[in-house]
Amino acid sequence: MTTTTELRDGLQGCYVTVPTLFRDDDELSVDLDAMRKHVSFLVDGGITTGNGVLLACGAAGDFSTMTFDERVAVTAAVVEEAAGRVPVVMGGQTTSTKELVRLARAAADIGAEYMQVSPPFYFAHTDDDFMEHVAAAAVASDVGMVVYNTHWTSLEISNALIDRLAGLGTVVGLKWSMPDNGFMEFEGVVADYSDRFCIIDNQLRFPTSHMLGARGIEVHICNFWPQWGVRMWKMLNEGRYVEAQHELVAVVLPFMRLWTEMEGYTSGDGHLDKLCMELVGLPSSRSRPPTRDIRDLYRERARAMLQAIGTPNVLTTD
Repeated sequence: MTTTTELRDGLQGCYVTVPTLFRDDDELSVDLDAMRKHVSFLVDGGITTGNGVLLACGAAGDFSTMTFDERVAVTAAVVEEAAGRVPVVMGGQTTSTKELVRLARAAADIGAEYMQVSPPFYFAHTDDDFMEHVAAAAVASDVGMVVYNTHWTSLEISNALIDRLAGLGTVVGLKWSMPDNGFMEFEGVVADYSDRFCIIDNQLRFPTSHMLGARGIEVHICNFWPQWGVRMWKMLNEGRYVEAQHELVAVVLPFMRLWTEMEGYTSGDGHLDKLCMELVGLPSSRSRPPTRDIRDLYRERARAMLQAIGTPNVLTTD
């Protein structure tokens, strides 16, 4: 059995949310062959144990539009293609504790090392609701748990709740973002809890969070340029924080500005990753509705952005 320390130590580097790719058919059915090719691209690009982790069926992986069986099949394909070269996290966001338990058992059965879980959305659940939700999964499976503070969907995880979660031995990671009123709330959580959890920075404050003990970074850029994420992680580990901050502004800021503009057209998470993947010649697809297809409307804007930030292998024509 893997120990808590081993689970925590394995959760490091670029936390890459792998987009779920769909076939261009009436059902937008899952394309497992394309998923496998993408995992191979990420590993070949340097995302391996020690500097990266792959999240299957997270938000950028369209989990909210997928059936239980699809989520299991996609994660199994990612685990199979990763073949032990990089740890895999199974997305476990759900409004049902019963389904979370099934997902936790499935994650263990297919060989995923971790599962990501968030407070259930729609209802404004309480701290006790969420504790029982996570505890049920922890009892059902010995996979490592990554708790994601999706504060914009329902419950915001408080420091008191983090303290309670630390009592569940398999909760080894915090994927962290939070509302910030300018009083260093984000930095406070990283500083206070980095000795107990692997904290994954989901707020793009990589130099600061790394200095304070965070050991993971959420990096959408890796889906079309994994070498950039590997380089960013190396800079952070070498303490080259000024250089890392300049890289964030030069590369991630233009990507996020385009994403923000697209939110006036449609909502989603992963649709820009997929368009950028298409533009460097990788297998790709649209996202499932209700996220609308952005490809025709934003293709040239995305191409120009990729060229401006120095992305390799950008196609000049379709």
